[in-house]
Amino acid sequence: MSEGTVKWFNEQKGFGFIEKDGGGDLFVHFSAIQASGFKTLAEGQRVSFDVA
Repeated sequence: MSEGTVKWFNEQKGFGFIEKDGGGDLFVHFSAIQASGFKTLAEGQRVSFDVA
C-alpha cells in the first residue's frame, strides 16, 4: 500500500490529485474513496491507497 498527501480535491466535480510520497501525482475520483457517507478528501490530508 502506498501513501501520500491530498494536493486538492473538488467536491463539486468529484475528483482531485494526491501527491505520492517519493514524488509524482495521482488522479483520484470520488468513487475510489473507501469511506461511509459523503466521499471527499481535504487538502493536506494524509492518505493510504492502492493503485489499480
